[in-house]
Amino acid sequence: MTPLFQAVNLTKRFGGLTAVDSASLDVNVGEVIGLVGDNGAGKSTFIKMVAGVHQPDEGELYFEGRRVSFSGPREARDLGIETIYQDLALAENLDVGSNIFLGREIKNSYLGGLFKTLNRPLMREESAKVLSRLDIRIPSLAQQIRNLSGGQRQSVAIARTIYWNAKMVIMDEPTAALGVTEQRKVLILVRTLCDQGVPVIIISHNMQDVFAVADRIVVMRRGKKVGERLSKQTTPDEIVSLMVGAEAVHEMGVIPRALNGAQEAG
Repeated sequence: MTPLFQAVNLTKRFGGLTAVDSASLDVNVGEVIGLVGDNGAGKSTFIKMVAGVHQPDEGELYFEGRRVSFSGPREARDLGIETIYQDLALAENLDVGSNIFLGREIKNSYLGGLFKTLNRPLMREESAKVLSRLDIRIPSLAQQIRNLSGGQRQSVAIARTIYWNAKMVIMDEPTAALGVTEQRKVLILVRTLCDQGVPVIIISHNMQDVFAVADRIVVMRRGKKVGERLSKQTTPDEIVSLMVGAEAVHEMGVIPRALNGAQEAG
C-alpha cells in the first residue's frame, strides 16, 4: 500500500549549518509516529519542511502518491497537512467556536453582501459536532479559551484541524506542561484520530507518552535519521541510546537513568 505521505532524503541548510541531512519518512493512514531526538537533532526543522514553513534544499515530498512542494504553510494545509505547535495558536479572548473557525468564520450576509455579521450559533453548533465526534467534553462552548485547562485547549486545537478536514496531523510536544490526567486525555484523543484514519506525527521528549501512543518511533540525531523501530519491538533504553549515540553510551558504560528520566519529564 502506498503511504499517505513520504519525505525522501530531505536536506535543509542554514548558511554553513546542515540542520537536516538526507532524512526520510513514510506515514501510513491510521498510524501514530513518535519523532524523537535531543535538542538540535533536527526534528523541528524536518517537521517545518513537511508543514511548508521551510522549503528543503534537497529531497522530495509526496502526498497521496503524487509529488508536491509547498511555498508556505497554507499550501500544506490546503492538502490536509495540519500542524499544532506548542503555542496552539488559539485566541485567549475568544470562545471555543470562534477559535475553531478562527480566520474562516461563518458569516451572515445582508443587502447582497453589503453587511456581514458572524453566525455564532452556527459556529457553535458545528463546533459541538466535531467535539462530539472526537469525544471531547467541554462544559460550555461559550467559554473563553483563557478559562480552559491546558488539556481542553489542546483538544480545541485538535478539533479545529479535524473540522477543516485534516488528513495528517503533526503535533509538537502535545503533552508538555500538562498534568498526568490531562496528558492521558490528550493521548486518548491522539488514538481517536488514528482510529478514524488520520495519521499523527508527535514530536515529544516524553518517552512514556511516546511509547504509550506511537506505533513507530523515528529517532534523529545531529540532523540525520539514525533509527526507526516499532514501539512494541524496542525499549526506552534502546531509543535513548540511538538519541545520544553509541559512542556516548560506550563512554558512560550504561544509559544513565537521569537521562532517561529527563526524557520522560520532557
